[in-house]
Amino acid sequence: MDDGRVLETRRKNVFGAITGKPTSLGGSAGRFDATAKGGLYAVREAAKKLGIELEDAKVAVQGFGNVGYHAAYLAKKLFGCRVVAVSDSKGAIYSGKGLDPEDVSGYKHSTGSVLGYPEAENLSNKELLELDVDILIPAALEDVVSIENAEKVRPKILAEMANGPTTREAEEVLISNGVHIIPDILYNGGGVIVSYFEMVQNESSIQWDEKEVEMRLEKKMKEAYHSVFDFAEKNNAGMRQAAYTLAVGRVVEAMQLRGWI
Repeated sequence: MDDGRVLETRRKNVFGAITGKPTSLGGSAGRFDATAKGGLYAVREAAKKLGIELEDAKVAVQGFGNVGYHAAYLAKKLFGCRVVAVSDSKGAIYSGKGLDPEDVSGYKHSTGSVLGYPEAENLSNKELLELDVDILIPAALEDVVSIENAEKVRPKILAEMANGPTTREAEEVLISNGVHIIPDILYNGGGVIVSYFEMVQNESSIQWDEKEVEMRLEKKMKEAYHSVFDFAEKNNAGMRQAAYTLAVGRVVEAMQLRGWI
């Protein structure tokens, strides 16, 4: 190879080169639901800032796949939220009394969809997005909140679990309507953080238990949320702009210290 790159062959297994492994092969405990759990730690901090009591707070999750299921399940389990609506590609269901995410998941696996779930009302994905809820978690597709529906999407917290679920034009409307957005780059950080933890454990030839991983994840996500929130407040910026500005600034600082720029 003559392009200036140097490849190193260690001639042994380097477990940290790949993350998301089974724990029996050096994977990290707590990796499976780390993205959802990390995002919900950010939601908890946002709720504190906004004075929202999470116990019995109404939650809607658009996209009841693997990640969306864990968001719904953990919102109820960790904080006592009332999950009132979930959806898949075929449609959505709603129950003002609250849904049991585990039971809905079992129903979906047996029937192929959440639609028709007993004691719940069938809705469209569009209608789910416009429900009167405290926390809306789009966990499936990009651009589902657009200029066409932004005025009707009014949760107190919009927690972006999907990649790019909110268009730029819609974001401006949401912010002007007082919707607090936890951007995808921040909400989804938990998965990457625990992948990093996996590398650290592999390099150190140790394996933390799940409680240790969760403690460290919670600390990192709490710090990340408050860093972004404080920067946004100080600079009169949106949460997304604050997150990207902080991230790029840290990369630039590291490059300067290395003498690259």
